Amino acid sequence: MLTRISLIVAILAGLAVGVLNFLQVKEKITTLQTNLKTETDEHQKYLGLYTKTDKELKTTTAELKQTKATLEATTAAKDKAESDLAVQTKRGDKLTEDLNKTRQERDAAQADLAAYKATGVTPQQILGMNKEFKAVQDNLAVANTENKILTQRIKKLETELAVYRDPNFFVTLPASLKGKVLVADPKWNFVVLNVGEDQGVLERGELLVNRDGKLVAKVVVRTVQKDRCIANVMPGWELGEVMEGDQVIPAHPAS
Repeated sequence: MLTRISLIVAILAGLAVGVLNFLQVKEKITTLQTNLKTETDEHQKYLGLYTKTDKELKTTTAELKQTKATLEATTAAKDKAESDLAVQTKRGDKLTEDLNKTRQERDAAQADLAAYKATGVTPQQILGMNKEFKAVQDNLAVANTENKILTQRIKKLETELAVYRDPNFFVTLPASLKGKVLVADPKWNFVVLNVGEDQGVLERGELLVNRDGKLVAKVVVRTVQKDRCIANVMPGWELGEVMEGDQVIPAHPAS
């Protein structure tokens, strides 16, 4: 009997413990379910916020790209406008410069016209004066040529007179005179030079013949023409054979 009672008590105690454990487990399950629901709600809440934020971010990114493209287009348009402005400004400055120059030329032309009108001379008279002036210029040119020829003749006569008075007189030639040998004849000891009356050459004038800076011979002028002369190689001065292309300078240059 006692054993039965003990068994019943043990069973009741086990049932009590089981009920107690069940209640504790149920409480924990309820707590876990509550926490799970809370976390699920929070997750849904944050998921909604994430979706909204992602959508707003994509919208903002698209707007930023559009703004960037608009800014680039605006910058390009501004640069082109500045470039066009610089070109137009330069063109305007050039037009202003041309206008000022034209005004100056106009003012100068008006001044010349006023001065011309003040003289009281007619265009026909001016044409006549121009013709007369041209004729005077032509006559002056002829006179200068004749004067040059006469000067050369006088110089020639003065030289001949000086030589007549003093056989040892040295005929001077222009210090700047420079020429070259056109023809050389070693058999007859004469040369033809490319300088003559126009360059101031006189008969009996002496010239030194050189090649590469070295003295070759001395020649004396016998015949003078307009732009050339004929000279003989002076005895005792044949330091080498005179050749075509050799250079000549005055032996007695005028001071």
